Amino acid sequence: MTAKQRVVYELPADLDPNRLPKHIAVIMDGNGRWAKRRGWPRTMGHRQGVETLKELLRCCRDWGIEALTAYAFSTENWGRPLEEVDFLMALFERVLMRELREMMEEEVRIQFVGNLNALPTSLQAKIEESRESTRNNHGILFNVATNYGGRQEIIRACQEIASQVQQGQLNPDDIDEVLFEKHLYTAGLSHPDLLIRTSGEMRISNFLLWQMAYAEIYVTDTLWPDFDSSEFHLALCSYQKRDRRFGKV
Repeated sequence: MTAKQRVVYELPADLDPNRLPKHIAVIMDGNGRWAKRRGWPRTMGHRQGVETLKELLRCCRDWGIEALTAYAFSTENWGRPLEEVDFLMALFERVLMRELREMMEEEVRIQFVGNLNALPTSLQAKIEESRESTRNNHGILFNVATNYGGRQEIIRACQEIASQVQQGQLNPDDIDEVLFEKHLYTAGLSHPDLLIRTSGEMRISNFLLWQMAYAEIYVTDTLWPDFDSSEFHLALCSYQKRDRRFGKV
């Protein structure tokens, strides 16, 4: 599909374009259960999950959302069966190879957060290629959390800051939230306004622990492969009904 042929998602009339979240994060849960209910291998759920993510990215782009962060692979996911992990690594690589041209046409800027050094070398190369190729695009920021863990991110930031203190480059009294955030994977990226989690699980699963401090949370029983533009619409309707006070009155 070329940029001229692509589907355009019209913003539903009941959504206020001035009250949309600027940054949305998603925990894409339920791929395996979706496939199991159909008697299919878990890998089929992951394949369909990619298509769901593409639709969501297009909705975000067309509806004026500035950034989308997707929890693609956690540090805990290495504990899954080796066959499934290998499939996911290969799937990530194939998707990047297949979608890079379209991301360029649609001005998507893609970034990755997490410990990328632990990924297969060939996948690291594709990640760097896609990141470098799209760095000057001016459309939606698509942020992919890969081999990411919130606790690991915070520990890493603390280690970097402690090292600077130890070397005399930093005074402990200079450490504040602004400085700390510069050492996170998401440095320079605004915090999510809305977290969407599918499959009904009521937890954040070690995802953006620092950044999620005041995010609105929306949980749906819908499994990720079934989360379409209509489901996204419901999530945004819920978001716009909320009063975000950030700890104030």
